[in-house]
Amino acid sequence: MDNWVVAMMLGASLLLGGVALIAFLWGLKNGQFDDEEKFLNAVKFDNEEDLNDAINQEKKKEELRKKVYKPE
Repeated sequence: MDNWVVAMMLGASLLLGGVALIAFLWGLKNGQFDDEEKFLNAVKFDNEEDLNDAINQEKKKEELRKKVYKPE
């Protein structure tokens, strides 16, 4: 490739990377990625039955892992 093609590709890559970085920093500054109520709302709607189901599923997964795992 010619030098001007490499220089143009490098310039375009740096420009696009700079734009992406500025957009990311702008989003951080404006709270775009903040989700303060995510965990609070999750706790509100969980009940004891759902938690017990999750525990039972984890136990079943562990039992399956023990059955399937056979070291040689």
